[in-house]
Amino acid sequence: MKNFANQQQKAKLFFDLHHSGELLILPNIWEPLGALLLQEIGYKAIATASASMAFTQGHLDGEKMTFDDFLSQVTKIANAVSIPVSVDFESGYSDSNEQLSQHINTLIDAGVIGINIEDSDKKTHRLLDYKTQAAKIKTIRETAQERDIHFFINARTDTYIYRKESSAEDILAETIERGLSYKEAGADCLYPIVMKKLQDIQTTVEAVKLPVNILTLQGIPSFNTLQKIGVARVSLGPALLKYAIKSMKELAEQLQHKEGLEAITENPITSDFLEALIKNAK
Repeated sequence: MKNFANQQQKAKLFFDLHHSGELLILPNIWEPLGALLLQEIGYKAIATASASMAFTQGHLDGEKMTFDDFLSQVTKIANAVSIPVSVDFESGYSDSNEQLSQHINTLIDAGVIGINIEDSDKKTHRLLDYKTQAAKIKTIRETAQERDIHFFINARTDTYIYRKESSAEDILAETIERGLSYKEAGADCLYPIVMKKLQDIQTTVEAVKLPVNILTLQGIPSFNTLQKIGVARVSLGPALLKYAIKSMKELAEQLQHKEGLEAITENPITSDFLEALIKNAK
């Protein structure tokens, strides 16, 4: 049985990392070895990326994995490391708030201390009504309170994805409106995914008065600028996986031309290094 007091402490640490004044950068991972690597080099928390988890299991993103497969993978990750683990839970793998509550309890049992939760519907590819999403967030908060843990809720809003036909002013206004609604419902952080413009980000931070999470995309402000304007967290999404696949692709292409041997034989990431990650865990 897991040490629940320790899990409560991890949840508090994860919350505190969003209020430290230092930009929290999370290179999202998808399996235990990557989690162990980040822990080894000094990261204070782990977050997963739904796209990376799906792609590496041969699925498209968008809750194409079954919940059982998703749960199996995040349980392995949470069991592998001693630092907080937050997971990308997409839209909640749920058809009702009752089912959502059951899933949250299951994630807590697995050792997870927080989630991303989206406000769009995977079946219709449309934004949910903000009151419907607020009710989901309230369900998550109440479920966690019953378990006596401050489960971290990173409320993702997809306004910049599904409101492209609207004016820039209207998209920003709806993002802020949703952020305030989600905050009232119990969210700990607002994640306006694919928001890029400095002024939009700064206005959102100032208006919502909640930690804000920005995704690393071409065109966003520098890390130093994001910290200066009050952004609390930066996520990579599937970017770390893409970088790893890029390296694999480049080496594989070299090998097709009988090149790349030196890159293999002089790679500092040895089997001993990988074995040590696992042996030294916890």
